[in-house]
Amino acid sequence: MSLARIRTSALTGVDAESVDVEVSIRRGIPRFVIIGLGDNAVREAKDRVLSALKCAGYKLPDQVLVNLAPAELRKEGASYDLPIAIGILAASGYLKNVDLERCTFSGELSLDGRLKPVGGTLAQAIVASESGITDFYVPQGNVAEASVVRDVQVNGCMSLAHVACQLTGSEFDNAELSGSEYIEREVAEIPDCGSFSEVIGQEAAIRALVIAAAGNHNVLMVGTPGSGKSMLAERFPLLLADLSEQEMREVIKIHSAASLPVSSFLSGLRPYRSPHHNISPQGLIGGGTNPRPGEISLAHNGVLFLDEFPEFKRAALESMRDPLERGSVHISRARAAVQFPSTFQLIAAMNPCPCGRLGISENACLCTQNAISRYLSKISGPILDRIDLQIELRPVDLRELSKSTERTRDRDRDRALKEQVQNAQEIAAKRQGKPNAALKNNAITKHAEFCDDARRYLERYAEQKALSARSYFRIIKVARTIADLAESESIKKEHMMEALSYRALDTLQEYCG
Repeated sequence: MSLARIRTSALTGVDAESVDVEVSIRRGIPRFVIIGLGDNAVREAKDRVLSALKCAGYKLPDQVLVNLAPAELRKEGASYDLPIAIGILAASGYLKNVDLERCTFSGELSLDGRLKPVGGTLAQAIVASESGITDFYVPQGNVAEASVVRDVQVNGCMSLAHVACQLTGSEFDNAELSGSEYIEREVAEIPDCGSFSEVIGQEAAIRALVIAAAGNHNVLMVGTPGSGKSMLAERFPLLLADLSEQEMREVIKIHSAASLPVSSFLSGLRPYRSPHHNISPQGLIGGGTNPRPGEISLAHNGVLFLDEFPEFKRAALESMRDPLERGSVHISRARAAVQFPSTFQLIAAMNPCPCGRLGISENACLCTQNAISRYLSKISGPILDRIDLQIELRPVDLRELSKSTERTRDRDRDRALKEQVQNAQEIAAKRQGKPNAALKNNAITKHAEFCDDARRYLERYAEQKALSARSYFRIIKVARTIADLAESESIKKEHMMEALSYRALDTLQEYCG
């Protein structure tokens, strides 16, 4: 009997935990057994591994016993194929004088021995670094994301034979792949955000989005169909800074764990997610028997756009209340309890009434006040309290549209708007070390200095509208951001007046009585 131990790791949520693949081979009646709480994909690894070993020209052992330790940790997916195959080769004596203690492996094997990309390699690279491992062997398609961890040598491999050649230092013959190329991971298309110069007649809305980006505020756009809500939301990422190195790690780790493309994030682009309104609460928040990240976690460090906001399931919207406050979501299941990060900016859009024509003079709205009231009541007060800016978008004059059919993109304007945002963010970071939207209520009095007339103006408004405490403090945060954009040390009356102008639903609710 011969034994070998190979290192790999298992995903738990979006993080990884070290796993030892223990392989025992012996003579006897052919048998291949995998133990250690693996799912169907792990149990099926035996057929893929045996076929890959045979295609690579290795002699197959009679009896193979594989133990995935620790046994109480659940293992999922096909990433164990490569470490199991390497364990069999080591136990069979093919990898003599190779220091496998410094190595870790991850990858799915095709029947001909080629390596297929797998999810979660960044999390695995992180745990490898923390465990003192120096070499990480992955499919070629996973090299870019795993290389984000710089203190681990990432070795991209095309096949099982290629891995063995790299370990032993022998020359690899590409002909062993029968002329076929390695299997590449799906590449995400880099989104075309357009330009704000293409947006016609919505300057007030663009100004509000600049404020939202500068202070990391959530936004609700209320407007008739065709007024430009989706167009503005798609261009919102143009105002945001590129991902920092730490933010990039977090984003890639989440998307990699969900087996989604990560190539666009390597260039610093922030996530932009726009799920359909029929999404389930589990799809939005995350969950399942074996919890997976939902849309709010896939939008971490980026933007979540919810179009047709009132049409989302009430349970789905209500489940966002805690993540919007805490920046994370905790999911408990019988098999596991995981925490997914979910710090995102919410951009929501809705029509002003069920038919969408309220405010249009021609072909005007026929909805009753009760119908509009029922429509607005689909969004609860606690959710609205967590949205800092409510913007009203008016229909664009058709004559203005006809004059602008050949408008070209003005990247200079996009850069100027982004510079405004970055300047305001730097002012806030120097003053308090975080965006204005992230300020706790007890810190607002310290960092949001008022002029007397601004304070009186807000107090009168709060009394008239019977604002909740959460709404009251959020208005102050918006006013603080407006003052930062104006490079003003204190919040003046004009800053407070502008902040209070972004309360579009107050007017609609008054109309409904």
